[in-house]
Amino acid sequence: MSTAMLDARLTTAPRPFAPSQLRLWVGRVLYGIIGLLLAMDVAVKLIMAPAAVQGSAPLGFTPQHVWIIGCIGLVCLAAYLIPRTRILGAVLWTGYFGGTVVTHLRVGNPLFSHILCGVYLGAAIWVSLYLFDPRVRAMLARPR
Repeated sequence: MSTAMLDARLTTAPRPFAPSQLRLWVGRVLYGIIGLLLAMDVAVKLIMAPAAVQGSAPLGFTPQHVWIIGCIGLVCLAAYLIPRTRILGAVLWTGYFGGTVVTHLRVGNPLFSHILCGVYLGAAIWVSLYLFDPRVRAMLARPR
């Protein structure tokens, strides 16, 4: 097969990971909403808002812990919002939310509203990235 024929075949072959415009926009909107929610959560912890301090006390965290947790969240958020490190940020948030699951489980909070909240957020992060980031779809694609 000649080089010209091979080039023509490669350029006309369907792209297996080409998302539709709707899927791209749904992923971007979900990514933005999640980013805003996480940014608000981090900000509340970093400014030591009374709601964050009082809400964390029954979980066994002191005010100093709240600030440290906010700093960890800030690192995760920065990695998540920077396009090159978006996947790393999702991995970091997944670990962070694993800690929230264990914390709520330890104190005996309700399953669907408290314990699994971290699972819901982690799943939403990965769904948003799957919808608009071709690197995530390529990682999850089945080999042909």
